[in-house]
Order: sequence, then structure tokens, then C-alpha cells
Amino acid sequence: MRKAYLPDMHHFSTRLLNWYNKNKRTLPWRGHRSPYAVWVSEIMLQQTRVEAVIPYFRKWMKLFPTVRALAKASERDVLTAWEGLGYYSRARNFHKAAKIVVEKYGGKLPRDVDELQKLPGIGRYTAGALASIIFGMDEPALDGNLKRVYARLFDVKKPVNSTEGEKLLWKIAHENLPKGKAADFNQALMDLGAMICVPKNPRCEVCPLARDCKAKARGVQHLRPVRMAKKTIPHHIYAAAVIVAQVANLRYKVLLAQRPSRGLLAGMWEFPNARVEGDPAGEAESALRAAYSLPVRMKRGLPPLAVVEHTYSHFRVTVHAFRCEISSTTMGDSLRWIRLKDLDKYPMGKVDRAIARKIKSDSHF
Repeated sequence: MRKAYLPDMHHFSTRLLNWYNKNKRTLPWRGHRSPYAVWVSEIMLQQTRVEAVIPYFRKWMKLFPTVRALAKASERDVLTAWEGLGYYSRARNFHKAAKIVVEKYGGKLPRDVDELQKLPGIGRYTAGALASIIFGMDEPALDGNLKRVYARLFDVKKPVNSTEGEKLLWKIAHENLPKGKAADFNQALMDLGAMICVPKNPRCEVCPLARDCKAKARGVQHLRPVRMAKKTIPHHIYAAAVIVAQVANLRYKVLLAQRPSRGLLAGMWEFPNARVEGDPAGEAESALRAAYSLPVRMKRGLPPLAVVEHTYSHFRVTVHAFRCEISSTTMGDSLRWIRLKDLDKYPMGKVDRAIARKIKSDSHF
């Protein structure tokens, strides 16, 4: 395969970096000298928009200001701080990686791309970003923004979400990285993709690289990047039991279940729930009894406390939460009675947090 290059790489990178120096975004992690702060930002930015990350980053740095503070924290505190940001495996892997960095590397990230990729939660892109931004190493980075920019600059016709397409994009990124300038160059392309070379209606009229863009020259910039069609994702219906009872010293408590330590939302807390195939109200009691051996019955004559819809990466759910009663307060290992005022201390996914908020405002409890 011939080397993929722009007409004049020197002038291309110069124009890009000049634009970046004048227009770069003001982001809280860019003002930090701490490599740890950059690491926090890169983990949070995986599959998440900058606007959503900023408040979480600021809160996180107050709660866990150093890698040692994160390593010492409990998993529950870590997941609670991450709650709402999604993709919770990132938080668990980050927590594990922090412990490794403290124990194996004395609290400092290794200055080696291969060693970085051995840490939980750090893949090829994140390793390249950390190596270039923190250590000034000549390593490319390739996130969603950069894939889009490169696909347009070089008019890449292969799907960027295919193995072949991604391999080509990494080759392009390696071959066109200006030596000694990787940190600013990678961040400049990130900002260009976020501000100018946006997914829809790219602002080519103000792009500093418009004269070099092959897709624009061919009038196909709106058709790039090419992506393989996504499969239709399944839709599942669940019934959830909201059980509030007077337990131990007659205090009002709500019953929660802890998810398994592996898989989706691993280790987080939720209201007991079960998948149903037909009418949620009609199947809720039998489904919940089968899933948890719970002697549960619905409170009759009341509508669902909440109906919550949510889309995950590979499926979507609709959860019908019903007010329920229970004939015994003795529960299995995965179930726990929680004081109502302590609900916020237990990490939950978005669906269950929405149900928890409804409990506080419901007059029937």
C-alpha cells in the first residue's frame, strides 16, 4: 500500500497548529499539570461527549485528587461518583488500574505505550493520547473525532468501523504525525473534529485544512466517514418491584438487589426486576417470584410508580416499576434492605436512579 500523505505535510501541520493555538477549547484538564488529571479525562471521554464529562471531571478531582486517593477508595464510592456517566466498566477498570499504578509503578504512569496498554481500561487510542499529551512522545491517537477528520482529509472509502478501515486510519495517523509535535497535533485534530469537522454539516468554509481535504475536493465530505450499517437492536420489557417496608426498629426501608460482579452494570444496585414477555402488570408477580424467590404481591388499584425507557449499546429496555408488598423481610444474599434516606449512597444505573427519584415524591409510601 502506498503511503497516504497530504500534498505538503509541513504546511498542513503548521496551518492546523496555528488554528489550534488561536481556537483551542478551554477544558479543565488542559489546565492541570498532573498526568493523573489527563488520565482521568481520557477515561471519561471514552464514548462520552466533552460537555457531559466536564462536571464529572471537576467532581472527581475533588473526591479523588490523586491516583493514590483513587486506589484507596472503595468500589462503591468510585461507582457512585461515576453514576450517570455510563459505561461503568470504565470506572471499575480505572479503579483497578490505579491500584496497579500505585503498587507496581510507585504512583506514576509508565512511559511506555505497551506498558500503558497492559493497564485495565487503556486501549490503543487512550495509550497514544496519554503518551503524546503527558510524555510528549510521537504517538498518534485515533478517537471518533480523529477518525472522521482523517476519513474526510484522505477520502477514506472503507467503513471506519470495520477492521480494514480502522487499520488504514491508524496507518494514516502514523504516517502523518509531525515529529516532536504529537501532543498539540493530536489535540488540534480532536478540537477540529469537535468544532469544525462535525458529523453533520461540516463547516468547510472556515476549516484551516479545507484546501487539503480530498473529500471536499470531490464534493463527498458529507458522505464521509463511511460506516457499516448497525443492526436493529432488540427491545426488552421488565417489571421492577419497589418494596418499602418497616424493617428493624420499624424504620422504613426499601429493598434493593446487587447485580453480579461481572457483566452490564456489574456490582451496582437496582430494584428487584425480571423480564416479561407480555403484560408487565399481569406477569410481574410470577416473574419476580421466579427470579428471586420473593413472596411479592403488587399493591392493587395503583398505576405503575414509573415507566422508564433506556437504550444501551446493544439493546433497549422499558422498565415498569410497581409498588409491591412482601410477606417476609428475610432475604437472600444479593438483596438488601436500605434506608430510604441512604438511596443516594448506592450506585445505580440511570433506570433505577430514575425510579429512586420517583419514590421520594410518591405519596403512597
